[in-house]
Amino acid sequence: MAPTTIKGFDDYLQNLSSKTFQTLYQQPATALAIFRRMLPSLAKIFVTTLLYNELPIPLAELQAWVKTESYREREDAFSKLRRLHMTQEDGGNIFLDPVFKRNFRLALTGGGNHYSFGVPVDTSEDKKKVTVAHLDSYAANQFDCILHYMVEPTGPRQPNQGVKMLLATSGLMNNNAGSRGFPPKITQTGFSFILQEGNAQIWVLLIQYLEMCENLAMEKTDVLHFLLMLGSLELGQAYSTETLTETQIKVLADLRDYGVVYQRKSTPDRFYPTRLATTLTSDVTGLRTAAASFAHALAAVPGAAPTEPAPEDQGFIVIETNYRVYAYTNSPLSIAILDLFSKLGGRFPNLVTAKLTRASIQRAIANGITADQIIDYLKSHAHPVMRKNSLVLPPTVVDQIRLWQIEGERMKTTTGFLFKDFATAWDFEDTAKYAEDHGILTWKDAKKRLMFVTRTEQIVDYLTRRDKQRGQATR
Repeated sequence: MAPTTIKGFDDYLQNLSSKTFQTLYQQPATALAIFRRMLPSLAKIFVTTLLYNELPIPLAELQAWVKTESYREREDAFSKLRRLHMTQEDGGNIFLDPVFKRNFRLALTGGGNHYSFGVPVDTSEDKKKVTVAHLDSYAANQFDCILHYMVEPTGPRQPNQGVKMLLATSGLMNNNAGSRGFPPKITQTGFSFILQEGNAQIWVLLIQYLEMCENLAMEKTDVLHFLLMLGSLELGQAYSTETLTETQIKVLADLRDYGVVYQRKSTPDRFYPTRLATTLTSDVTGLRTAAASFAHALAAVPGAAPTEPAPEDQGFIVIETNYRVYAYTNSPLSIAILDLFSKLGGRFPNLVTAKLTRASIQRAIANGITADQIIDYLKSHAHPVMRKNSLVLPPTVVDQIRLWQIEGERMKTTTGFLFKDFATAWDFEDTAKYAEDHGILTWKDAKKRLMFVTRTEQIVDYLTRRDKQRGQATR
C-alpha cells in the first residue's frame, strides 16, 4: 500500500476553494498571515502596489516591471496570487479582491472591532507570572512527548487519547497492530514526519486536525481562522477567551495537548500562545526540532543568556565503513529513532554505540521506512567531523543500505499525473522545461511526447496562461 502523502500548509491552503478564501479574508489577521507566509517577494510587491490604487492597473504594466530573464519568477508570482484568490483580472486589467483589500488595509493600519488579533489581558497584578522560559519548556515537553510516542509507543511518555487518535487517523502511526494486541508502530509517512523541521511538523499535525474538524462537528474555516490568528500574537502575552467562538474554545483545549497554547486551570478565561504558535506564520525554516527553534529564537534576543546547541541540533552521528555507528547523544528521542533501523550496543553517559545490520535495516523497511529515509536521517544528523569529507557518509554503507532494501523490494511507486498528446515538439519541450524547473517532473519521453509530473495544478495554470498570451500575440 502506498504511504499517505504528508500535506504541507502551503499545499493545503492553495487547494481551498474561492468561497473559502472569501470567508478567510474577512478577518484582517488571516489576510496578513497568508500574505506573510504564502507569497514570494515579487508577489508581495505586486500586492502592495495594488493596495492603495482605487482603479485597476493594466496587467501588462506590472509585467513590464520585471526583467525578461526573470520571466518565470514573474509568472510564478501571478500564479500564486491567482491560486490564493488575492487578485482578479478583467479585460487585461488586474486588481485586488475587494474583501482581501479592505481587511488587509485594516491589518496594516488598525481600526475596527474584529478582534482578529486577540484581546490582550493585563497580568501585571498576577502573583505568579507566566514567563517565556516556562512557555518554552511547556511547549517543548508537550511536543517531544508526541515524538517520543511515535518512535517508542510503549515508552513511559504517553500523550492523551486525542493525540493518539490524530496520529492514527493521519497515517503517521499504524494502529492495526494495536487492535491485535500489539503496540502501534510508526509508518513510512510518520518517519518522514520525524525528519521534517519543527515548524513543518506543527503544521502537519494541525492540517490533519483540520481534516478531522467535520467529524468533530466543528467549522473548518473557523478553526483555520484561529490557527492563523495565533501566528500574529505576542509571545508571553495573555489573551482573553471571551471573544473566541464555541468552536475556537474546543480547539483551544486540543492545542494545549500539542504545546501550541498554555492555559492555567485556575485562570481558564485566558490563554498564552507558545513559541510554536507565534511561529506558525513565520517563513523561518530549517530548524530540526522544537527545542532547536527555541534556542534559535533566544539567540536573537538582546541580553539573553547564550545556550549551547544540543548535539542533536549540530550533528551527532559518526559511521564507520564497517557499519558501526557512534551517536554522541543522551537524548532518549534520538536513541529511540536510532533503534528503529540499527542494533543498539553499548550505552554511556553521552555516547551510544550501534551497528547497521541486514536484519535491522530490513526490520525498518518492513515497518514502512525506506532506505532513502534512513540515509537522509544519517546524513542530516552526521557529526561535524564527517561533514568535512566530500562524501558525508561512506559510499559502501550507503550502497549496502540500498541493497538490503532491494532484496525485498523490486519496485518503487510514485503518485502523479501523465501528460500526453502534445501537438508539437516545442509544446512538449517548453512544458517539460517548466515542470523540471519547478521540481515536479518525474519522467519524460521526448520521442513519444509523454511526461509524468507529481502536481497537475501548476502545469494546467501555466498552459492556460501561455496559450492566452500566444493568442493575444497573434492578433
